[in-house]
Amino acid sequence: MPANRSLEEVLERFREGNLSREETMQEISGLRLETVGELANLDLGRRYRCGVPEVILAEGKDTRHLTEIAMAGVRSTGRCIVSRIRRAQYKTLSARALEEGVRITCHEQAGMVVLSTAGPVVPTGGVVGIITAGTSDIRAAEEARVIAEEMGCRTCTAYDVGAAGIHRLFPALQKCLDAHVFVVAAGREGTLPAIVAGLVDQPVIGVPISTGYGYMGKGQAALASMLQSCSVLAVVNIDAGFTAGAFAARIANMAAGS
Repeated sequence: MPANRSLEEVLERFREGNLSREETMQEISGLRLETVGELANLDLGRRYRCGVPEVILAEGKDTRHLTEIAMAGVRSTGRCIVSRIRRAQYKTLSARALEEGVRITCHEQAGMVVLSTAGPVVPTGGVVGIITAGTSDIRAAEEARVIAEEMGCRTCTAYDVGAAGIHRLFPALQKCLDAHVFVVAAGREGTLPAIVAGLVDQPVIGVPISTGYGYMGKGQAALASMLQSCSVLAVVNIDAGFTAGAFAARIANMAAGS
């Protein structure tokens, strides 16, 4: 990593005896950046600083640029996550990974891939429950599942248990009772997260989904409903499965003492 003002400050604190060798190594790791030509600056220290790995958003990127950035990421850290990837982008990236001997795992429903040259993710003991109101909500839920598992959590999923047939919810909750936190995705009127939050004593994160049509369609009614909930829950942006999953994993990992 190129020297910069922050790195100089860390080294000065070490020299003065205010940081141990181990603390210094951790802080330096948290400052790591890698420049990929004129394309991107990879934040390789994010996992050390925040507990959340660097994730490359494929949406809007040129396929060639995405491939170079992702391969640089996996070479540097042994693991690279790509979100919202298109089929054509995946085809090019997987061919490049095969050439370089990099494992690539496709999570098709989530629209994500994981590149790896390292071993499996170390379990933290955190458990994240993920529930959807309908099958249209599964893409965002799967995005949450992948990132939570990449952060070391075990996940428990229950899909299509929405408020239109509320009797489906109770068996789903029963099998996820060991979860430290719940992610609940719902579109249309977005009722389910508030219902779940009124039934469990774990934190609930609502994910409004861009389903529904007409007035307040495309997730707006769901977002408004969750924000107005009288049950206590947190709410992320429309379709923000990654954000919900990463936030849930941080909570679960803290609860598990990781």
